[in-house]
Amino acid sequence: MTRKILKWIGIVLGGLIGLLIVAFVVLMLTGGAKANKVYDVPVETIAVPTDAQAIQRGQHVALIHYCQDCHTADLSGESYFAVPGLLSIPTPNLTTGAGGIGSFYTDEDWIRAIRHGVGHDGRALWVMPSENFSHLTDEDMGVLIAYLTSVPPVDNELPQRKIEPMGQVMVALDMVPPVAVDRIDHTAPHTAAINPGVTVEYGAYIARTTCTECHGVNLNGVPFGPPGQEVPSPNLTPGGELASWSEAEFMATLRTGITPDGHSLSDEMPWPYFGQMTDDEMKALWLYLQSLPALAQGG
Repeated sequence: MTRKILKWIGIVLGGLIGLLIVAFVVLMLTGGAKANKVYDVPVETIAVPTDAQAIQRGQHVALIHYCQDCHTADLSGESYFAVPGLLSIPTPNLTTGAGGIGSFYTDEDWIRAIRHGVGHDGRALWVMPSENFSHLTDEDMGVLIAYLTSVPPVDNELPQRKIEPMGQVMVALDMVPPVAVDRIDHTAPHTAAINPGVTVEYGAYIARTTCTECHGVNLNGVPFGPPGQEVPSPNLTPGGELASWSEAEFMATLRTGITPDGHSLSDEMPWPYFGQMTDDEMKALWLYLQSLPALAQGG
């Protein structure tokens, strides 16, 4: 009797283990297919200037949209994000040097990558904040591409993106945040240009293309950080700490990384790049933030 019981227990356990293995393989294959999905998105035509003034303006657009924060100061890329046993995601070398995508990217490729979050091979660009950049005007997109195609070549050959089996399972189970390409309306019209100045409209444009990635569409904060380690990002509406700040204190914080009460901003906050904004850009952003309804802390 005991042998029969043990035999059946072994059969049941073996069956369960077999089912778990099959489920794991199915999830792994499903997640792998999802992670490597090829997207066909419409790409608009944008005029890309070549004059020195446009390239200089493009460099400014790149700075305040923190391209160098992920792609490094010389835009040669790095092994940016890695979780052992799950995935590793490098940020590409944007130059024309060895290993750089600039050597073969067309204007359409740049638009597809920046505005739509899709790479040259049609796959989604992970950790690329294209949901923000999809709102860049045609004019700013044009000068940004002009700048990116003018930077000096830097040789830096990086490994390809790699998603380990367990990472693929997490993708299949939607345990990984959706990539930007899945959150963008790819048929939405784009603004040709916007008049820079100390206006709520211009401040809204700056906020939509920079701040909302971390602070949420309503700018009252969202869970931010690695899975399982999320903390709420600050509330930028008058319902948050900024209600007690002055415009001068706001600008000083962006330029120094130190808040009015003496605290250092989080390392996740790319203030060294936002600090490159002009006075008018900062004032416009402040004006817009002050115009928002006072919302409770999100996240």
